[in-house]
Order: sequence, then structure tokens, then C-alpha cells
Amino acid sequence: MRFIDLIQLVGYNLGRRKGRVMLTAVGVVIGTAAVVVLVSLALGLQKNATQQLWGINDLTSIEVYPGYSQEMTASAVKVGGGGGGGGQDGMVYLTPDVVSQIEALPGVKLVVKEDYLNANMEMKFGKLNGYSGVTGVDVGDLALMGLSASQGTTEMAKGTAIIGYYIPQNFYNPNQRPNDPPPEPPQLLGETVRFTLIKYTSDGQEVRKSFNVKITGILAETRAGADYSVYMRMDEVNGWNEWARGTRINRNKEGYGMLIVKAESPDVVTGIADQITAMGFMANTPQAVLEGINSFFTVLQVVFGGVGAIALLVAAIGIANTMTMSILERTREIGLMKAVGATNRDVMSVFLGEAAGIGFIGGLGGVLVGWGMSAVLNLVGLSYFAGQVSANGGLPPTMITSTPLWLPIFGLFFAAIVGLISGLYPALRAATMVPVTALKYE
Repeated sequence: MRFIDLIQLVGYNLGRRKGRVMLTAVGVVIGTAAVVVLVSLALGLQKNATQQLWGINDLTSIEVYPGYSQEMTASAVKVGGGGGGGGQDGMVYLTPDVVSQIEALPGVKLVVKEDYLNANMEMKFGKLNGYSGVTGVDVGDLALMGLSASQGTTEMAKGTAIIGYYIPQNFYNPNQRPNDPPPEPPQLLGETVRFTLIKYTSDGQEVRKSFNVKITGILAETRAGADYSVYMRMDEVNGWNEWARGTRINRNKEGYGMLIVKAESPDVVTGIADQITAMGFMANTPQAVLEGINSFFTVLQVVFGGVGAIALLVAAIGIANTMTMSILERTREIGLMKAVGATNRDVMSVFLGEAAGIGFIGGLGGVLVGWGMSAVLNLVGLSYFAGQVSANGGLPPTMITSTPLWLPIFGLFFAAIVGLISGLYPALRAATMVPVTALKYE
């Protein structure tokens, strides 16, 4: 039997029993739609989680902090050959020797040293006062750290600062009256802000020291700590820290507060982080967080898909039952087909084709229904959460469901395969009938 003849015969047989075929296909429609909607929901939640995760956009970055346990200290000293920065207090410091070791690791592109201002500080601009932490970096351009500017530049220069996206909102009027509206965030780009450091002597006397700092850049929003930081050159922050504590800083003993390690590609980030952890330091990577999220949502997709597959399993039983009843009704027809020369393979192909056809029809309807339900769920969900966010604050979700092209295609073919498997037993039963017995059947 030619393939085109088989398709025509299958289509004719399904058309003879439209009502029964449609009722049987409804179960496949429900199962396929459930698979598409539930997996789309899991994919949408995964994308929403990764897009709103802090710092997830830079997968080549590793944040390295000093280690704290005695076990880590021993490991670091062993790896570093005595230059690992182990301290008598049990900490493992990020000393210049450690920086050199990390720079020598395969796959490391850049190591940026950071330290923080360890003194009270006030910012003053006109009548407004502000507050923020100050981070010193030893890099000439913050773009090397993966940061970009929404205004101005990311290049570091002496006597200048680059501020985070939300720093202007930290300014307030200290003389504001109770009923006055809050002041508008100041436009700081290109302006000079007065930084005042505050320290206390041993007898409790307050000492102040002021500097004029020009704001040369405002960073683009990162949804991370950079949004609330003021970046300056490392040498200037070092000088301020030495003034605040009254002693010089010895990096060989005290190390740096933090390192930003940039890898050559996201593929090597996890390996580099593992090596740094083995040296006794704490290494945080967005890549590790992303992998954990993806693993969780992969399990969620399997669970959701399994729930839909249960509905398809019920539909498969319905297809098997329909095909079995069809064999009983068409026994003489089967005998006639064999009598005129149809082989067992021909008969089996016809019934398998009919079962797969029911699965395909139901799958097509399920894909259309599931795709439509996903779109409606996305629209309704986004509208609901937008209202919740406007009332309670926070970041609105970017999507509720996500239906990639492969999902409907997979759902369609999966439904057809389920139908094909469901018709396997009835088709084998029809194919093995004895022609003479089938023709005598009433």
C-alpha cells in the first residue's frame, strides 16, 4: 500500500465516525493544553526570576571576600606557599600575593581590588545633605567591571567620583518643615559635592575633614549594590582611611576588603570560583546562583509537564478503547481487506494511522487552546501584579508565562506519539485476525 493511499484511507475512516473521533480527541486536547500551559508557566517564572536577580546580567564576575575559618586558613597557606595572607586571628586576607595567585589562574581576565571607606561621612550639595558608602577601586575605568554610565563617564580621575543610580535620592533637606514636600533629587552630574569625614578622638572629641569632589558620572541601574555606592580612586580612599584611623595601611597584612575577578567567559567561572574557594576565600558568582535557579525550574518544568502528561495518559486509554471498539465493529471489513490482498502490515498501518490521527487532531487543538490560555494568563497575571506593585512597591514581573516555539511543536508530536502507542494493541489485534474467521463474524 502506498503512503498516499494509506493517508487517504485513514482520513476516510476517521471521517466516517466524526462524533466518536471528536469526543476521543477532547481528552487529548485537555492533556496537550495542560502540558503547554503548565510548562509555559514554569518557563515564564524562570525567566522572570533570572531577569530580576541582582547582578545576573554579568555572568563572568566573581566576588571574592576574605576567609574566616581555621580550616580555610590552613588551606590557603598551603596553596599560597606562605603568601596566602593567613592572619593570626584566623582570617585569610586578600593580600597582594593572593591577588597575584588569583591573576595567574587559568581563565582569569582581570582582578579588580576594592576597599571601603571606614569612616563616617556626610555629603553636602547646596542646602541638601546626603549619605552613602564610598568604595575605592584600583581600576581606571568602571566599564572594566561591567558597569556602564547613564550619564557622564565611567573613567576614574583624581578628585572625582562616579555615583550609583539611586545616590541622588539619598539627599534630603535637614531644615525641611514637617508639612513641606520632600525635595527633588538633585542633578549632580558635573557638580561639586562636599564630602566631610568625621572621626572621634580617644577623649570623644569630634574631628572633621572636608573635601570637594566633582561628580563625573552616574551609573546605569544595576539593581545591585552599585546603585547605592560612590566609586572613587583607591589611593584617595586609602588616604581617607589612614586619616580616620591615624595609622598607615599595610596591605601585606590587612589585604583588601574585596576582589572582583572577571573571567574570560561564563563557562570557566565555576571552575575559577572553586579554585578560589580551595584557597580559603569566599567566592560568590551570579553563575552559581543562575545554575541553581535553572536546576530548580527544570525540576518544576518536569513536574508541571508530568501533571499534563497524566491527562494525556487518560486520553491514551480513551484512544485505545475507541480503537478496540472500532475493531469489533469493522471485523468483517478487516477480513475483506485481507481477502483482497491486504497484508498484516497494511492492516496494522491503517489502525495505527487512525490512532495517531486522533492524537494529532487532539494535539493540534490542545496546542491552540494551550497557547491561547498562556496568552490570557500572561495578560491577566501581569495586570494583577502591576496593581499589587503599584500599591505595595517593588519590581513588577516581566512575564507570567513564556511559550517558546519548540513547546507547541513538542506538544503536537507528543500527542501524536501518544495516540500511536495507544493504538498499538488494537492494531496488532486487527492485523493478526484470520480472514475466514473475520468474514464470518456478525
